[in-house]
Amino acid sequence: MHRFLILLYAFLVVFALQSCSSNDDTDIETDPGDITEGTLYFPPINSGTWETTSVTSLDWNESGLQPLLDFLEERDSQAFIILKDGKIVVEAYFNGGSSTQNYPWFSAGKTLSAFMVGVAQQEGFLTLDDASADYLGSGWSSLTEAEEEQIKVWHHITMTTGMNFNVADTNCTNPECFTYLNVPGTFWYYHNAAYTLTQDIVEGAINQNFSTYFNTKLRNVIGMDGAWLSVNFNSFYFSTARSMARFGLLNLNKGEWNGTKVLTDEVFFEEMTTTSQNLNPAYGYLWWLNGKNSYRAPGSTMLFQGNLIPGAPTDLIAGLGANDQKLYVVPSQNLVIIRLGADGGEALLGPSGFDVLLWEKINGLIN
Repeated sequence: MHRFLILLYAFLVVFALQSCSSNDDTDIETDPGDITEGTLYFPPINSGTWETTSVTSLDWNESGLQPLLDFLEERDSQAFIILKDGKIVVEAYFNGGSSTQNYPWFSAGKTLSAFMVGVAQQEGFLTLDDASADYLGSGWSSLTEAEEEQIKVWHHITMTTGMNFNVADTNCTNPECFTYLNVPGTFWYYHNAAYTLTQDIVEGAINQNFSTYFNTKLRNVIGMDGAWLSVNFNSFYFSTARSMARFGLLNLNKGEWNGTKVLTDEVFFEEMTTTSQNLNPAYGYLWWLNGKNSYRAPGSTMLFQGNLIPGAPTDLIAGLGANDQKLYVVPSQNLVIIRLGADGGEALLGPSGFDVLLWEKINGLIN
């Protein structure tokens, strides 16, 4: 796994030289007249302009800023952003990172796929109760036809397909890698390959390339840059840190961007960002959830007691990826926080001890 990530980062260096964004990042002073959606500001589309606010004006603890930045730099971070009410409070780049570099979201990008399932459903292309085989076609697995029919779209976005994860490569999406283990919906396991099929399901439903659909319905609407790239069996999203921040802001506002409703299905959004099943309370539709009394983690069948990220706000929702890629959204505080870079000390696919340490430093600033 580590060798794979090293090779991927080498590839990233090349890709970063061909950034999908041509906009210069420009910070301007806050104009209260530009604030929309009540308390949220949205940066303009097709522009690098993004309003800022200061730690001082928010009455945060200024003495906590430098320890946070030092910690991030020491832990091989390359990009870090804090948005408050949509405006940039902190934006920093370290260890060779920059505002124009495209970073891999890794599994934090699962949140993008979940969002697009919601968009496809609201447009009538699919429903979560449909069998995924309806859109994957024949021969996608080694299961019987009856077993395939039991697996619904819902199971793919909740990590409960029941397919066998005791395989040599849990990323493998070849038919021989998908065999039967459990009745769908009866066991939770972070099966990456079962998730990867989500994009194929959307493609089969809309009869269109997933990336094209994603760009039209989401990326271009909110002014993101970036692209989906296939790496072995995986499909990873690469973008600038500000683009991840834009997506976080969209979800902070429950799928609406500056008056434009990108995800109009309010029921889907609520289900996506709350406990989706009773097997892992800390998991929605490909989003991680804090504040629950127990959770399951990637690569394990155990149920752990306590909050996912002790010390973080209980209403935090997160996209979490390998090498400690972090997308935090905190509705109660109108916060979006982004951390991208190399391994921060816990090279897990999802939650890690790094989250706990990072939130200790964040709390030292915002509290």
